[in-house]
Amino acid sequence: MLRRDNIIDYLKEYEEAKFEIMERELKVPLDQDLIVSIIGPRRAGKTYYLLSLKNKTSEALYLNFEDSRLINISYTDIKEIIRIFIEIYGKKPKYLFLDEIQNIKNWEIIVRELYDLKKYKIFITGSTSKLLSKEIATQLRGRTLTYMLLPFSFREFLKAKGIEIDKYLSKDEEARIRNHLMEYLEYGGFPDVVKSNEKIKILKEYEDLILFRDFIERHNIKNISLARALHGFVLQNFASEISIRRIYERVSQIKASKDTVYKYISNLEDTMYFFFLKKFSFKPNVRESWPKKIYLCDTGLVKTIKFSPEHGKLMENAVFIELLRNKNKNPLIDVFYFKDISFEIDFVIKEGVEIKQLIQVCYEIYDEETKKREVKALIKGSEKLRCKNLLVITWDYEAVEEIKGKTIRFVPLWKWLSTINKHF
Repeated sequence: MLRRDNIIDYLKEYEEAKFEIMERELKVPLDQDLIVSIIGPRRAGKTYYLLSLKNKTSEALYLNFEDSRLINISYTDIKEIIRIFIEIYGKKPKYLFLDEIQNIKNWEIIVRELYDLKKYKIFITGSTSKLLSKEIATQLRGRTLTYMLLPFSFREFLKAKGIEIDKYLSKDEEARIRNHLMEYLEYGGFPDVVKSNEKIKILKEYEDLILFRDFIERHNIKNISLARALHGFVLQNFASEISIRRIYERVSQIKASKDTVYKYISNLEDTMYFFFLKKFSFKPNVRESWPKKIYLCDTGLVKTIKFSPEHGKLMENAVFIELLRNKNKNPLIDVFYFKDISFEIDFVIKEGVEIKQLIQVCYEIYDEETKKREVKALIKGSEKLRCKNLLVITWDYEAVEEIKGKTIRFVPLWKWLSTINKHF
């Protein structure tokens, strides 16, 4: 129920509030004719991103639907809030920033109505896959552009710490950057975690938030034991290939059907803390099937369940998230992994119908057998997938090598992550 005094109090408070906001790399046009939707996991910084956009204009109404004064309103109340804004400030807002819009039941009805009036530039955010592109396309029927905001990139991580990477670095300076990279891999890029000394405590609270609020409560999960087991299993097996059958066998001691397991796994992906990477095939139906590889939205989540870091997997996960960020700039980019009988490619980068690049991620590249295995996989993958752009992302080794007629680049992870524009 809408209370006028609560709305006035809310508007005045946000008018006077001062926020310390770091500019993010995500570039969203302010004057866009379509609805702009910004999605991503909770605590990635979407609220502050919207506030940063609000700060660029004096004609904006910002509504945070997780604020206690707005929690119980209905979608029909939003027009009345706009009228209260006009009454107080003597002008209608040009921009509407609607934060965590999925908390309003039937939100899509009012957003469509407001958009069709052609009076407002509308920006919405959400922390659930109900605001993923496919759902937005259905609910808003082609009226929107979608961007994904993830926790800090390594570049943003360094910026938050006041560290700049010069064009030319000494070996000692490179070593210090790798030291920061190790911290980034182990504790991740959630903004509050980066800025805090209580990193483990915050990450543990995030883990509980994922399990209870974004998974169990949001999806009305009945089998709590199964939910806990699946949540733990996915965290434990990040950067690994899994199948529904394997998951089902792993939780077989808990009474549940395979269909329930599949449904719960889909619900986990809805939290946007977990991503399931498809295996590449030239056949679309095979690409959509299981098995898939698990990746996390932030490597810091691993710290809540593992005491010893798995550097290779942490590196691989960081590469995946960076590749995912690139889709904001180029929506035609798709990322897969590839697995054949005798070899596996960590990442297959596809743009439209063309395979642009094959990427291997390797921590222990100085081990002769490891390097031989990674290179062999790239060469076989190059022939099978008809791609000449071959890359190995390493911890600290950099070179360009000609091997069996193939040119293979070796690039340190810190350098690859420090480059804003990737050239596939």
